[in-house]
Amino acid sequence: MVLPQLELALTATLWTSLALVVYAYVGYPLLLDWLAGLFGRRSWPAPRPGESLPTVSLLIAALNEEKWIADRVLNALHQDYPPDRLRVVIASDGSTDRTCQIVEGLAARYPGRVLLYDFSQRRGKATVLNSVLPELTSEIVALSDANTFFARDAVRNLARWFRDRSVVAVCGKLNLVDAATGRNVDGLYWRYENFLKEREGRLGALLGANGAVYAIRQANYFLIPGDTIIDDFVIPLQMKLRTGGRIVYDAAAEATEETPPRVADEFRRRARIGAGGFQSLARLWPLALPSAGWTALAFVSHKLLRWFAPLFLVLALAANLLLLHRPEFRLLFALQASFYAAAAVGALLPGNSTAIRGLRLATLFTSMNAALALGFWRWLAGLQRGTWQRTAR
Repeated sequence: MVLPQLELALTATLWTSLALVVYAYVGYPLLLDWLAGLFGRRSWPAPRPGESLPTVSLLIAALNEEKWIADRVLNALHQDYPPDRLRVVIASDGSTDRTCQIVEGLAARYPGRVLLYDFSQRRGKATVLNSVLPELTSEIVALSDANTFFARDAVRNLARWFRDRSVVAVCGKLNLVDAATGRNVDGLYWRYENFLKEREGRLGALLGANGAVYAIRQANYFLIPGDTIIDDFVIPLQMKLRTGGRIVYDAAAEATEETPPRVADEFRRRARIGAGGFQSLARLWPLALPSAGWTALAFVSHKLLRWFAPLFLVLALAANLLLLHRPEFRLLFALQASFYAAAAVGALLPGNSTAIRGLRLATLFTSMNAALALGFWRWLAGLQRGTWQRTAR
């Protein structure tokens, strides 16, 4: 028999936990869309006659990327951008394959346009960025990955925003493609995330950037702690905190990247992001204060509540179990159990029918929260390091 006071507390815990999860994933996007429509702006930077484009360094931190690095450098060199104002910088973080030799060959072939930083000891991406970025003399630094390929006008679209002195960072749009067919495989969840970026951008509340395609104003870069796990989240937001500048989302600055071939690789990536999110709280907490405006709403709703969603889901399930003596809660427990069963079935069944895709939404949601829970544990136990582990591609 559950005491009345305990039953009341369990009921409140159950409904509050479920309400916070539903708000984070459904309620907030609806609210955001409404707010962006009322208060957002769709500004596009207009070129000024006779104005020259800023100098740009396209910086790629690389670890054992011999498979991709030549094509990636050539892709960068062939941007629709004045060659004398664009330089490609490769920073090798202790590569042990032929990455550096390949880049050296390209540097000889394109003198002055390709620069290599060869760090023989692996130190982690954050430390590499701290070593290289302050030495660059360009006005703008575009950051990307070795396996990401820019659309021909991506650098131009990123750079155009910096005519506005209030802009400190610009996030582009990443398209995901299937490694076998090359077809676009942006799923519902990725389109959902891009929707949030676009709406948050219109409110001036964009949270971080996509590490595959973004740019920053070099003069506004501040050194980040060497153990930083998710640098593309911390760098733009730290710049925003310290300067009060804007982070912009530009869907016209496009890039493509192959999806990881194994589900385990994606799970590991999400766990790393989860650990990095909890780590960043100690450094970015002022963004959750009301004085941060729309950014505070986005930070709490889009990030904090999602990072703690695994805890809310566990609390909801545990409270529900202790309330099974009441018929209405037996029904709710059956719904929760059915959802997790559907997630398991979606992970096991082959095919791509509408029904199976529906099941896989439950799989995606469950696996994402499991990865966040693992990330929290890894952060709490100090197991997640700032050094990266290359994903098989």
